[in-house]
Amino acid sequence: MAHRPIITLTTDFGLNDHFVGTIKGVILAISPEIEIVDISHSVQAFDVLDGALTIAQSYSYFPSGTVHLVVVDPGVGTARRPILVSSDRHHFVAPDNGVLSMVYAREERLHIRHVTAEHYSLQPISNTFHARDIFAPVAAWLAKGVDSEKFGDEITDFVRFNPPKPKSVNGNTLRGVILKVDRFGNLVTNITPQDAPMLFAAEPSARSISRMSGSAPAAFTASAVFSRLGRSRAASTIDEKSRARRMAVDRPMPWLAPVTIATDVDI
Repeated sequence: MAHRPIITLTTDFGLNDHFVGTIKGVILAISPEIEIVDISHSVQAFDVLDGALTIAQSYSYFPSGTVHLVVVDPGVGTARRPILVSSDRHHFVAPDNGVLSMVYAREERLHIRHVTAEHYSLQPISNTFHARDIFAPVAAWLAKGVDSEKFGDEITDFVRFNPPKPKSVNGNTLRGVILKVDRFGNLVTNITPQDAPMLFAAEPSARSISRMSGSAPAAFTASAVFSRLGRSRAASTIDEKSRARRMAVDRPMPWLAPVTIATDVDI
């Protein structure tokens, strides 16, 4: 039995305003049978890296054919392009600002199109709410069965950034960065299972790290994309500093705190 078409939503809109409800209304007006799943509306405002992390950590768990609507769009109303990205199993509708960079890094075969077919958009198109007028209707028509080729031509000059990669300090020590702090205080780093396989190799999932630069021992849990360093007193201090620094720096790039771990710990 075929499942209902699915559209996921990842935005920085929050839930205090009408934005999320409005784009859901646009989608359902085009195709009432679509199932809408909220991945997150708590991406840091205008933070393209945070949006890239959020969608990268979640999209692969959805069924084939899912359409992922990703809107973190500090360049709304400018010349930045709306794009439609198709992999072997998923579709993504987003602004061309790098928010899909980690999807690009994970998927081997992609078709990336500049959305130019305006008859799929709401008219007139607002200068400040492309999520409602362009991205939501494109996602809905795509989920409804319109072929991706109908929306525009393929491009090769799409915007992407290279996520920061950990560096080896010596034979058994890695230096990476803290990319974000989740709501439980876990520090999400850029250290992957490929970088430190010993730390991800066995159960239990929570492990003790004996040496982490500048902190007491902290719990370590494996993530599908990045590692998380669990909250400790030192982690709490980093959390508060991170929040303060985030308020002081220019968007969209957040403050990236350095972290050093030993890869030869007993587990």
